[in-house]
Amino acid sequence: MNRFKQGIAEGRPQLGLWQALANSYTAEICAGAGYDWLLCDGEHAPNTPQTLLAQLQAVAAFPVEPVARPPLLDPAIIKQYLDIGFRSLMIPMIESAEQARLAVASMRFPPDGIRGVASATSRASGFGRQADYLARTHAEHCLIVQVESVAGLAAIEAIGAVEGVDAIFVGPGDLAAALGHLGNPRHPDVQAAIADALDRIGRTGKAAGIFALDPDDAAARLHSGASFVSVGTDIGVLVRGSETLRTSVLSQMDQRTTP
Repeated sequence: MNRFKQGIAEGRPQLGLWQALANSYTAEICAGAGYDWLLCDGEHAPNTPQTLLAQLQAVAAFPVEPVARPPLLDPAIIKQYLDIGFRSLMIPMIESAEQARLAVASMRFPPDGIRGVASATSRASGFGRQADYLARTHAEHCLIVQVESVAGLAAIEAIGAVEGVDAIFVGPGDLAAALGHLGNPRHPDVQAAIADALDRIGRTGKAAGIFALDPDDAAARLHSGASFVSVGTDIGVLVRGSETLRTSVLSQMDQRTTP
């Protein structure tokens, strides 16, 4: 059972953390932190199917759902990600119902889709040991599509009407750039567009998600109807933690040397 898929369908808050270090060691550390889902990024992180596989293996012992984001909507890449064991995918830059339907088809075997069948050799099927894999896999898959452009915003209702799309995720960074505010997702115009998008996603009946800008933003988005939020990145945790530790030591040194 995909507890993350069930959770977003029922509107239970699901907290996530982005994995951009492309490393199984750090993924295992983050998996033990109690998050509901981890996003293994193949779009903006230096991941390959091999590094993603290592991360899947590292987090397998924990009650967390690994979600993979491929670099683009490509049936061949999606097939690889599913075969190595990802059940939940986040597809970036979806701008139409047609693209959403292709994403759905890429995750389904014929006659419902176009995914190639290699169940006897795939890790997802236990290398052929799970006799019911082909029969149950569609029910366990979770498809999240990202809306992060002006065209995507305009197509929310059409995308939300596509059967097989489980959730729509708003990407504030790319959306800010698309709206003319590159690097400033807190701009009022961007924030208004996000609020409107989340409301419209909710009215389609699909789960809504977002990359939160900070803990306060995460709480506000969950309170206003989002089912799942990413609250940060592994890189951000390392950057802020290392800087905070050094600053704390320097502060203590200053206090000791002050007359």
